[in-house]
Amino acid sequence: MVGIAFTVMCLIFGTTFLAIKIGVEAGMPPFLSAGLRFVIAGALMFAWMWMKGKVSWSLLFRKEMLLTGAGLTFGTFATLYWAEQHVSSGVGAILSATGPLMIMLMQTALLRQKTSARMITGCLIGFTGVVLVVLPGVSLGAGSLFMWGCIAVLVGEVCYSAGALYSKKVINQFKEANPVAINAVQMMYGGLLLSLLSAVTESWNMSALDWVPAVSSVIYLTVIGSMVGHSLFYWIMSRTNPLFPATWLYISPPIAVGLGAVVYGEHVSWITWIGVALVVSGLLAMNEKVMGWLKRGGRTNLLVPNSKNVVK
Repeated sequence: MVGIAFTVMCLIFGTTFLAIKIGVEAGMPPFLSAGLRFVIAGALMFAWMWMKGKVSWSLLFRKEMLLTGAGLTFGTFATLYWAEQHVSSGVGAILSATGPLMIMLMQTALLRQKTSARMITGCLIGFTGVVLVVLPGVSLGAGSLFMWGCIAVLVGEVCYSAGALYSKKVINQFKEANPVAINAVQMMYGGLLLSLLSAVTESWNMSALDWVPAVSSVIYLTVIGSMVGHSLFYWIMSRTNPLFPATWLYISPPIAVGLGAVVYGEHVSWITWIGVALVVSGLLAMNEKVMGWLKRGGRTNLLVPNSKNVVK
């Protein structure tokens, strides 16, 4: 069951980039689409946790939830949704996989954490992969909007990294709160900020909307991408260890690139595939724990935080 759940989760996370692209190209305002997705998903998840008695209403009124949502959801997806108007879903997925690279750079520059030669090497390999992913678009004369789209995704990953580092502090601060409930609240705040940005910057011309793909995209991303995908992530973590479910990051970018090429006819050059391989290789090289875990064939003994049980 864990293997099946992990496979489904990777497929879901790999398809969300194409679903975003479909919704945006159907005429759905990108910020509005993202806002609806996260407000609805967060509200439904919070209601579910509240009915099970696993969350308190007071969590909704904490500034920490707002700040987490501003980084993890608002900053990350405002840039991604805007960028997918100008870059392919595959490029968006690959560049989004640079989050761990950003986290390592922020930990080194801001938190003064020591960085090993292995992590620096992995960062350089990953950066080379990013250059190769962007290169075909530049060589084909894709224009300045393509470059701005790529830059926007990378800026979004900076926001994600800041949010991820801050969320670690928040989870430790609210140890009594369920992580799923924290995720639901931050999604609601991020979705509200996205909706506010949409109201200020976008015109909601629904007459030009291709309704079927636009609505299907929002529903898919809300239910499957946000609710099912994240629920599977936490379910897998509860039955394995904190390390295993995070390895989706090394599998989903190739899925996203392949789907974009096969289903949506997006152009993928051999240079792009080399870039995919380098980004994934750089991430693996940086993560010594993942590398050691893979060498042991997935067998590990890890202590789950706030638990006395050893999970194998």
